[in-house]
Amino acid sequence: MNILIFGPNGSGKGTQGSLVKDKYHLAHIESGGIFREHIGGGTELGKKAKAYIDRGDLVPDDITIPMVLETLKTKGKGGWLLDGFPRNIVQAQKLWEALKSENLKLDYVIEILLPRQVAKNRIMGRRICKNDPTHPNNIFIDAIKPNGDVCRVCGGALSARSDDQDEAAINKRHDIYYDSKTGTLAAAYFFKDLAAKGVTKYIELNGEGSINSIKDTLLAQLK
Repeated sequence: MNILIFGPNGSGKGTQGSLVKDKYHLAHIESGGIFREHIGGGTELGKKAKAYIDRGDLVPDDITIPMVLETLKTKGKGGWLLDGFPRNIVQAQKLWEALKSENLKLDYVIEILLPRQVAKNRIMGRRICKNDPTHPNNIFIDAIKPNGDVCRVCGGALSARSDDQDEAAINKRHDIYYDSKTGTLAAAYFFKDLAAKGVTKYIELNGEGSINSIKDTLLAQLK
């Protein structure tokens, strides 16, 4: 099973992706990890990508797409969940052409829908427990709201990550994601149009539900 997943920062995309990956034994292929593996492994594509990154430039699609494909064919040969790519409409179009040329089937595309302000609140509301950072605490989510200033699970002291409080950075990431003309949502809608033609299957999930309700809805649609 090969899956492409979309969702803004704060939507729970990573959580749902991990649940799907574990259930269906898929390789969770994340865009940043692709770059790290190729650069760390000293591949020819990795060397080319590193030259751009070292200059502070974006890695062009004619390098990125082959890196993605190579990872899908090797690490993901038993099935994959691709997360964090494509980020814009052009990349979506190029990825689709590359998948077709390599006879790689795209079984499902998942989009987690979440209003922009809700996504922003979720990011800025995250709190980290001093005793165990995996304890879920978020001041904007009733189900996991802390007990005042302490962890709802163990009573440990809480803190906020500095990057979670960087409103300008969050807005910049969301500007790219919620752009339905050329950005990431445009990429998602490109695949949604393909699904309307029967080429793949497109699943929309309400990201405002609980983790379990979203998971149950998703798994019921994956065959």
